[in-house]
Amino acid sequence: MTEHALGDGLADVDAAALAVAFSTALRRAGLPNSPDRAAWLAQALRIVPPASREPLYWTCRVALVFSHEQLPVFDAVFSAAFDGTAAFDGMADPADTRGDANSPPAIGATEHTRAAPSERRPAHAAGQLPASRAPVALPGIESDGDESNAPGFEAILAMASADEHLHEKSFAELTPEETARVRQLVRRIVLATPERRSRRTRQWAHSGAKLDLRRTIRAARRTGGDASTLVYARRRPRPRRLVFLCDVSGSMEPYTQVFLSLLQGAVAGAQAEAFVFSTRLTRLTRQLSNRNAHEALALGAAAAPDWAGGTRLAESLRHFIDGHGRRGLARGAVIVVLSDGWAQDAPELVGAQMARLRRLAYRIVWVNPRKAGTDYQPLAGGMAAALPYCDAFVSGHNYAALADAATAIRAERSRPARMAGSATGQDREEGND
Repeated sequence: MTEHALGDGLADVDAAALAVAFSTALRRAGLPNSPDRAAWLAQALRIVPPASREPLYWTCRVALVFSHEQLPVFDAVFSAAFDGTAAFDGMADPADTRGDANSPPAIGATEHTRAAPSERRPAHAAGQLPASRAPVALPGIESDGDESNAPGFEAILAMASADEHLHEKSFAELTPEETARVRQLVRRIVLATPERRSRRTRQWAHSGAKLDLRRTIRAARRTGGDASTLVYARRRPRPRRLVFLCDVSGSMEPYTQVFLSLLQGAVAGAQAEAFVFSTRLTRLTRQLSNRNAHEALALGAAAAPDWAGGTRLAESLRHFIDGHGRRGLARGAVIVVLSDGWAQDAPELVGAQMARLRRLAYRIVWVNPRKAGTDYQPLAGGMAAALPYCDAFVSGHNYAALADAATAIRAERSRPARMAGSATGQDREEGND
């Protein structure tokens, strides 16, 4: 067989078939499960094939359960599916071997189970699932088919974050309470940029370093002018500057609060520069450096009077380049634009300003929450004009998708330093060192 066997009694069942069948059974019982979670379970079962019921139970639970309220349904479905399996018959309560009487009992160890209070559990959590939601039989596993005998108990969720259910939820669908929690999580995201060589040097071993004449001569003065020791040095690496340009127009309003929390964390943790734009560009680095999240957002809103207005993308980019970028803020920096690309400016104007910005920046990362749509295509005038000048295009529509943005921010440049064609006049602005 190419698959790992799942215990002696499950030798004919591969991990993928078991994962798909069991996740399907949970969905039919009313427990939401996405296909990627079934894939995680299959991968886990291949890496660590369970030899007994306990490791199988915990592997399935960690992969498929993400809230405490789902435990009763999960336990009932697991018992209905695996009770009576020959490979796991007669398994004792693992709490007996650990000497911990308070540990949750194993599924199937009926003599040690304890029922949860009825007022804290849903109607079908006591092991009695509705007939329309009965779990399907798993491939190669015998089940007695009597869900009414499946035991139920109250247990403690292990290895699952209380905020995990928010990771896949779009920022536009969050309730006010969920938005507040996600903003706390987003502020903790650690952002890092690629390194560049600074003008300052530090002493280094001979391998791969250049001779430092100044330090060598200074050392020779201590030995009467005899350069008995050669000193080598290399240029010090330092992280590249990180600059955020966040669209706060009306079309981006469902995502603005969370994105501003991301900017606040980046300003505090990565010494990033933060700008917002709608009909005009506003620098918010000083306001967002406030450690108090509510005060920072209040100061930012007060500093940007065009909040939730229209979008002048080309004009905002021009203002940034002329007022800040060419003076050094964008030279060799990683520029992150958070916008849906809907602009009132002509597409050719957006393209011209993006070409200027690309000659200055090390990388341009565009975060567009509309990209998460299954039928999305970058056909909007501003987005279509800007996309050819971007090094990375990610959605960032939820907390999990921001991992792609963080990866794109710390990635090395994959394009040549100079664009095709030559720059002339005041647009000769390369700053990619």
